[in-house]
Amino acid sequence: MRNYYRVNVLLLTALIVALLFVAGCGGSKSTASANQSPSANPSPSPSPSSAATPAPTPVATPAPTPAPTPPPDPGPSPSLSPTPSAGQRGKVVVVVEENHGFSSVIGNAQMPFLNTLATQNALAAQYFANTHPSIGNYFMMTTGQIITNNDAFMTTVSADNIVRHLLTAGKTWKSYAESLPSVGFTGGDVLPYVRHHNPMSYFSDVVGTAQANNLVPFTQFAADLKAGQLPDFSFVAPNLNDDAHDGTLAQADTWLQSNIGPLLADPQFQQNGLLIVVFDEAETTDTTNGGGHVVCVAVGPLVKKGFQSSILYQHQNLLALIASYLGIDGNIGAATGAAPMSDLLQ
Repeated sequence: MRNYYRVNVLLLTALIVALLFVAGCGGSKSTASANQSPSANPSPSPSPSSAATPAPTPVATPAPTPAPTPPPDPGPSPSLSPTPSAGQRGKVVVVVEENHGFSSVIGNAQMPFLNTLATQNALAAQYFANTHPSIGNYFMMTTGQIITNNDAFMTTVSADNIVRHLLTAGKTWKSYAESLPSVGFTGGDVLPYVRHHNPMSYFSDVVGTAQANNLVPFTQFAADLKAGQLPDFSFVAPNLNDDAHDGTLAQADTWLQSNIGPLLADPQFQQNGLLIVVFDEAETTDTTNGGGHVVCVAVGPLVKKGFQSSILYQHQNLLALIASYLGIDGNIGAATGAAPMSDLLQ
C-alpha cells in the first residue's frame, strides 16, 4: 500500500515537473521576445538627420514686383516749359488788318483762309479794340498807350515802347510795311502806304537812329523768310488796298494766304513761332470797350487747336502776350499787369 502511494507521488511529481518545464520554456521564449534588444542591423528609423526628407512639390516663388524704374529726365519740354515769361519761345509775327468787326469777319465766306486759321487754331472771341480811329490802337499795341487819336499825327514819340524793350533784351525786330517808299522812311503818307499804320516809325528809339533801318518795305519779308533771317519780332502792315481798309475782305484774305501762308510751313516758324492776325478796330459805329469787337487769331505750334477764349482782351493784352512770348520785360504802359492771353497757348 505504501508502495502504491509512493508511485502516485512520483507520478504526480513528474507530471508537475513536466508542466513546469513546458510552462517555463514558453514563458522564457515570451520574455525574450518582449525584452529582445534591437538586432545588429535594425531597420532604420526615420530621423531628421539621417532620413531623406521627401522633397516638397516645387512651388514657383513669385518674382518680386520690380520697383518702377524712373524714366530718364527728358529735361524741359518745349510744348510746356519754360513758360513764355521764362524765356523766348520762338519768333513772333503780328499782322494788322483794318476796320472790320468780329461779325463781319468770322463766318464770312469772303475770308476762307482767315476763318480756317481761326477754326483750327486759337480765336480770342472776346477781343475789343481800344479806340477810334486807327492810330490810337496801333500805339496801344506797341506802347501800351493810346498816345493820340489824330491819324495825321507826325510827332516823334518818346514814350516807353516795345522797340526799347526789345533792344534792352538784345532782341531783333523789323516793321514790314507794304508800299513803304524806302528803307528807314519816317515821313508822312505816300498812298497806299500810311504812316499811322506803322507805329515804330514814330518812336524816338528809331527816328534818326540806326534802328530806322529796320523799317523796311514788305517785299523784304519774303526775302528774309527765304534766307532764314526773320527777326525775333516782325510787325506787318499791309497797305490800304490789302488790309481791308480800302479793299474788300476777299482781297485782304487772298493777300494773307499768298503772303503769310508760306510762313506757316517755314522751318523758322515751326520752331515754336507765333503768328497773330488782329484787326485794329471795328466799324466806327461799334464803340464797345472803346473800339468795338474785333478778330484776333493766334496760330503756331504752341497754340491750342480749335480753341476759343471767352476772356475779354484788348490791345494791351496783345502787347503783354508779345513781350511774354519773346521773354522780354512786359512793363510797357497798360501792358503792365495785363493778362498775356496765355489761355490761347498750350
